[in-house]
Amino acid sequence: MDAEKLSQRLQTVADFVPQGARLADIGTDHAYLPAALVLAGRIDFAVAGDVTPGPLQNATAEIERLHLSEQIQPRLADGLAAIQPTDQIDTVVIAGMGGTLIAKILTAGAAQLAGVKRLILQPNVGEARVRQWLMEHHYQLMAERIVAEDGHIYEILVADYTGVPFSYNARELRFGPFLLAAGGPIFRQKWQEELQREAAALEQMKAAKEPPLEKIAAFQAQLAQIKEVLA
Repeated sequence: MDAEKLSQRLQTVADFVPQGARLADIGTDHAYLPAALVLAGRIDFAVAGDVTPGPLQNATAEIERLHLSEQIQPRLADGLAAIQPTDQIDTVVIAGMGGTLIAKILTAGAAQLAGVKRLILQPNVGEARVRQWLMEHHYQLMAERIVAEDGHIYEILVADYTGVPFSYNARELRFGPFLLAAGGPIFRQKWQEELQREAAALEQMKAAKEPPLEKIAAFQAQLAQIKEVLA
């Protein structure tokens, strides 16, 4: 994978970046995403932020290799601290992190989110935590996608700021309102695998000398929810 040919996961993320967006790619790694979008003529300005010097050096090298230094600014920063007011960022991508970390980054960077219309988030785990954050901060889900690649299954969440209160129920937070409605083989595969993992964990808990009854009851409820969705 490089900026000329994105992975399926990153291409799905890229597809939701609006034409002409001013983009911040947080945790950019090699800056493949913003570089691909500039090369495709979709955007002409991006901030490529990363908290770790090594990945940022990779990003800088990729930007320079493609002669995109005027369009993409690599910045060493923690989360949304990479964004400056003069950037006029309206679209933020955070991909390839845990859902709890993504929510933490968004909360810590609340000031930098002023003026941001769209969030495109790809949590590796903990998707429900991200949906909870979006609901609490009035970013409404506009689309969800699920992709399987290299033995992993990824969810991409696309949300626009509305400023209007709304709510998702517990089922929608866990499974995703759009993904629930769409279903499909990858969705089923993800939750069949999760069902097997949780069932195995439940059996281990039941076999303990002092079974944790509250935790067992919670797992049983979660398993019943998955079975209902798969049915």
